[in-house]
Amino acid sequence: MDDLALSVRIARPEDAADLARIYIESWQDTYAGAISHSLLGAMSHKNHTARWQATIKGPGTVLVAEDSHHGLIGLTSLGAARDAGLGFEGEVYTLYVDPAFLGRGTGRALLAGAFDSFKDRKLRSCLIWAHARNNACFFYEAMGGRRVATRTTRLMGELTNEIGFGWRHLATKKKRNLSS
Repeated sequence: MDDLALSVRIARPEDAADLARIYIESWQDTYAGAISHSLLGAMSHKNHTARWQATIKGPGTVLVAEDSHHGLIGLTSLGAARDAGLGFEGEVYTLYVDPAFLGRGTGRALLAGAFDSFKDRKLRSCLIWAHARNNACFFYEAMGGRRVATRTTRLMGELTNEIGFGWRHLATKKKRNLSS
């Protein structure tokens, strides 16, 4: 396996089709067996491209992980925390890595970029919700997240248990340039 030459940057509208591909492939890889096959198979590249275009233009921030040889291989979206009662200022709404690049530092780079973005906005804490059966739960704990809450929500129409991971004090190892 070759080393990745990763950079993290703010997403641009022309990235939306790649983000839709990463999102759909990640869902189909991660949630096979947890979400019905028919629902996963019905995910539309066209609809998700439009959704990512709107998200990129929206009030939050979308960051992408890009490799100089492979192009876009990961994404994260973030903004203000939506669960004010839990006491966190920022929230990572999504964090997905192309399944072909899992375990190679992309998730760590995206999470560090998200933390830097929060710190640039003077936000000192962060929350991430994860499907309780998602292997990312182990990743978030390894990255210092603490289990702070649980909830049941609807995911693609199905009742789903989620775990909230929180970082009360954000820390990053080095400053990254998140230029657009």
